[in-house]
Amino acid sequence: MDSARLVVPHLAAGDRLVLRAWDFDDLPLVREASSDSYIPLITTIPSPYSQEAGEAFVRRQWERASTGAGYPFVIARVEDGRPLGMVGLWLNERDEGRASLGYWLAGSARGQGIAAEALGAVVRWALGGLRIPRLELYVEPWNAASQRTAERVGFEREGLLRSWQQVGEERRDMLVYSMLGVDLS
Repeated sequence: MDSARLVVPHLAAGDRLVLRAWDFDDLPLVREASSDSYIPLITTIPSPYSQEAGEAFVRRQWERASTGAGYPFVIARVEDGRPLGMVGLWLNERDEGRASLGYWLAGSARGQGIAAEALGAVVRWALGGLRIPRLELYVEPWNAASQRTAERVGFEREGLLRSWQQVGEERRDMLVYSMLGVDLS
């Protein structure tokens, strides 16, 4: 992996969303996500929330970019700048021609096509602009909404990875999805 400092760009995601770097004005989003029953299990969102823990979360996002680990984007509404969720492009396996993606939305933003718009913008940028040959994402088999989001963007389901990831206190199966640069055409 290239350890060069990354600059998280502003990316348009349709007409209504922008993807941008995290800042402390996003703490209300961190607070909302911390009360979700699932997001803290699969991310580093603190639960329970405190101002100090929320600020530490934002600093971790800055560190991920500054160390070259990946691009953590806030999904924000263009209209009022309100942060709605996160999409991350993680470069741990970039030297192997792969990168992975993860995404989540605050409960108040779900069911509006926001995740697909944001994910699609990062995918186009990663495959086209960054020229990463293969993108992967992992979804639990029960998470039909995330499966639909991945498929709507153009990801193909490749299979089931048994006991793939620690989620909370247990190992869980994950479905693996992929998208290749050639899939953009």
